Amino acid sequence: MPKTYSDKEKEYIKIQLKKAAVECMTLYGVKKTTVDELVKKVNIPKGTFYLFYDSKELLLFDAINELHNELEKQFLQNLNLLSDQMDVDKLTDLLCDMIRQVDNTYLLKILTSGDMELIMRKLPDEVVEKHLTQDDFNTEKLFSFIPKAKDKNVEAFSGALRGAFLTLLYKREIGEEIFEKSLKLMIRGIILQLME
Repeated sequence: MPKTYSDKEKEYIKIQLKKAAVECMTLYGVKKTTVDELVKKVNIPKGTFYLFYDSKELLLFDAINELHNELEKQFLQNLNLLSDQMDVDKLTDLLCDMIRQVDNTYLLKILTSGDMELIMRKLPDEVVEKHLTQDDFNTEKLFSFIPKAKDKNVEAFSGALRGAFLTLLYKREIGEEIFEKSLKLMIRGIILQLME
């Protein structure tokens, strides 16, 4: 019979599993991260892992999504501070800063190694769809700060911003010395179209 855990214990285990997931993804990558390694780091029985997650990919995605949500929350807070003085340059700088923050996390390594694709392929369709819908919803939040954006296509702009973000994968090919300027041009172009 499986052990029962209090709500406090469940919360603690879930936090520790996500920390272990980040550590393992960073050290070993997705392929070499195993449920055995994760439960060893958290000091729980293997069966307990499956009380929390149906697969290691769901845990890894949950950990990645948590970082994504933290960065987005910070972005929206900064956006809120700018709301009275919103202009193309300030919004461009804010979006570029967010992308720079991502560049300084483990997330870029996951994206550039192809590990994110491995995770996404093994996720249930509804989890992937929910994630993409959440991105569109957050673009809608951005739109709410820009009066002229209300008639724009949220999905198209959400996709364009995702595309600009994904240029991080090609930083070397673009040229590291001009990457910042190139990224700023792309973001500025999107923002100009959004605010026109």
